[in-house]
Amino acid sequence: MVIGLSLAAACLLGLGFVAQQHAAYREPLSQILHPRLLLDLIHMPLWLAGIGLMFCGQILSAIALGQASVAAVEPLLATSLLFALVAAHMIYQQHFSWVEWLGAVLVSGGVALFLAFGEPRQARGHDLPDPGSPRWLAMLLAVGLTAVLVVIALRVSLQVKAMLLAAAAGVLYGMQDVLTHSTLITLDNGVGAVAQTWQPYIVPCVAIVGLLLNQSAFDAAPLRVSLPATTATEPVIGILLGIVIFAERLHVAPGALAAEVAGLTAMVTGILLLGRSPFLAKRENGALQRQAGER
Repeated sequence: MVIGLSLAAACLLGLGFVAQQHAAYREPLSQILHPRLLLDLIHMPLWLAGIGLMFCGQILSAIALGQASVAAVEPLLATSLLFALVAAHMIYQQHFSWVEWLGAVLVSGGVALFLAFGEPRQARGHDLPDPGSPRWLAMLLAVGLTAVLVVIALRVSLQVKAMLLAAAAGVLYGMQDVLTHSTLITLDNGVGAVAQTWQPYIVPCVAIVGLLLNQSAFDAAPLRVSLPATTATEPVIGILLGIVIFAERLHVAPGALAAEVAGLTAMVTGILLLGRSPFLAKRENGALQRQAGER
């Protein structure tokens, strides 16, 4: 059930990213990191369709997070790039190369390896932190990492800027997943219990800033540059925060730990390979021309 929900969420997220990038890429580079970017995109039907698909995907992922640990759901959500690749393949009517097949095998195999040997499981009830627990300070570290990535992005070339902004968005999306998981756990004690915690009020703020960073990355470069960093960063941050905050547990025997590291490495490597797919870079020449025009 959780696997099916997570994969369905990844599919909708991947399709949503494709639609959003096609719309955001038409916007001027001067609107990167500017709230006006979102205001302009709201008037585009294609972008709204992409947001709708992403929203539906997030609902399914929230349901999955309510039934399983963050460490179990996040690696499956990372397959969203696979679905984006398939969508691009169908749109452009081109055949997969060995790079796409290798990337697909690495992503799928890495997820399966991590789940099989890591056996991620939820913490017991008394291990769940209260809203004022020091464990939540890990969120501040994630916010600091996001800020550092954005500051560096302001000083680098357009392509690197897109990757850094996408990575920053991935950090916030990982935070959003953890905050959603916390809210759903608290909901077991009633709506009143949720209203008395700070986590649900932070989710919209994190989501909006993450959306601006993500659309700025889409505006700066094609999917082959702007999407893989988000897809790779979100599960890693989500898993780390889940372990620190919720005391989620992984199998840490030497052999299992080596397999878990190998699985995550394969997953990230596969995502990066898929991110180099020419099907996701159809508009790259346009990006270079537009960059020259801005100058």
